[in-house]
Amino acid sequence: MSKISQKTNLSELSQKYSKAGKVLTEKYGLHCVGCMAASFETLEDGLKVHGYDKKKINKIVEELNKLT
Repeated sequence: MSKISQKTNLSELSQKYSKAGKVLTEKYGLHCVGCMAASFETLEDGLKVHGYDKKKINKIVEELNKLT
């Protein structure tokens, strides 16, 4: 079972899985991971704001789960 999903809270993700937070920041440009607003957004919300579609979001989630 996956540890990270599209509905994972961004703030919790970066706290629990520092490698995943680093990948989101450095590879996908989600600098909002460290922002106060991240505590109110899911991974899916953050990725959508940055222009990622559902198909790409699913691939990113798969990639992040390989890091955990």
